[in-house]
This record gives sequence, structure tokens and C-alpha cells, in this order.
Amino acid sequence: MSIEGIKALTFDTGGTILDWHTGIRGALARTGEAHGIDKDWAAMANEFRRRSLGRMLNHGESAPATMNFDDVHRETLDGIVEDYGLGAFTEADRRRIWWDTIHNLQCWPDFPATLPRLRENFFCVSFTILSFRIIVDTAKKNGLSWDAVISCEAIGKYKVLPEAYHACAGFLQLDPSECCMVACHNFDLDAAKACGFKTAFVRRPDEWGAEGPPDPEPNPNHDFVAESFPDLAEQLGVSM
Repeated sequence: MSIEGIKALTFDTGGTILDWHTGIRGALARTGEAHGIDKDWAAMANEFRRRSLGRMLNHGESAPATMNFDDVHRETLDGIVEDYGLGAFTEADRRRIWWDTIHNLQCWPDFPATLPRLRENFFCVSFTILSFRIIVDTAKKNGLSWDAVISCEAIGKYKVLPEAYHACAGFLQLDPSECCMVACHNFDLDAAKACGFKTAFVRRPDEWGAEGPPDPEPNPNHDFVAESFPDLAEQLGVSM
């Protein structure tokens, strides 16, 4: 696929850039150990993620958006605590999981060194359903310099609603065809392509830990398929 006409790379951030599974699993396990509780923390971290995503995707479709991802993380963790018999987890414990841990998630190791090189040729934008504060805090934690952060929190329409993608391109004053959505999730890329974006699938086989991602194989209509961010950079004509 030719890179001609692409001016901006818009990045899914929650799973494509940030390793949420390792962070959340570790926080749950440490908290459980402090209370003498042993559970399948990896499975619980994935359930936390599934429930959170389920509540945020398409938020704002039929009524004004009323919450951001921090709200959902807090409420979802409360539900996990109740459903899995974790009543020993105090309010302070819970905040360390849904706020401190998530706002300090580590990047996948192939991204921080690649981002500055990509920025030499393209606008590089975090386009995300995560809150602004999560993106700001994790950028500081990982030494990332985004050209812009566009959270659906500001749009009031959350992915995968088409209004979110059109608003992102509009904020950048670009035609959707000049934007390339970068993600490890087909659902995000498919929605972006339906709105006129180019699409780049970056594999993240460990995103869900040993369970594996729900959609590990790229749909054949994506413009780029990459094994890693250095691989994507090469396909985009950026030397590493």
C-alpha cells in the first residue's frame, strides 16, 4: 500500500501502546497477596477489561455521554470486587488499581523509540476512548511526546461511532483519507476504514496475556499489517 497522502497517524492507545494486562494483573495480585487472597488474577484482569470496554464502546450513541473511562474503571472494579468475593479490598486498595496503576501503565517496549521517528514524517496523535488524564499521565510515565491527544471524552461520541472518527479528522483539519488509524484491534480499524481512514494493524499477541487477543488476525482489507512498530515504521518509509 502506498503511503501517499497520509499526513497523520492516529493511534489506539489502550492496548496498542499500553500493556494494560500486565499492569492490572500485577496490581490485583499484589493487593490480593496483601490480604492473603489467591485468585486467577490474569483472568480477572481480562474480565475487568472486557467489562470496561463493553461499557465505553459506542457511549453517547443514543444519549449524551455521562462518564469517562476513569468513571468506568472505578465502577467496573467495584463490580469485580463484589462478584469475585474481594470485599477485603479497601477503598485505598481499589484506587491504587483503577487510578494509580492505570495512569502509570507501561508502554510496549517497541513504541517509545519509534514514536519520535514517526513524528518526523507524520502527525502522531493518540486517538482514544481513554480519558485525557490517562493519556497525559502515561505519556509522562513513558516519555512519550504526542503531537496531539484526541480523546472521545471531548467529542462526546465514543468509538466505534462514526462521529468519533469524523471529529478526529476534523480536529486535525484533514480529510479522513489523509489519516491512518493504527491499532491492534480489527473493530477499531474497521470502523475507521468505513469513515475513510487508511488502516494499519499492529500485532499485539500478548495484549490479553496467555489467553490471547480476541481478534489476533488482521482483516484482509487493512492497508498495512505490521509485526511491530519498527516494522510499521519501515513500511511507512521511516528508517529506524
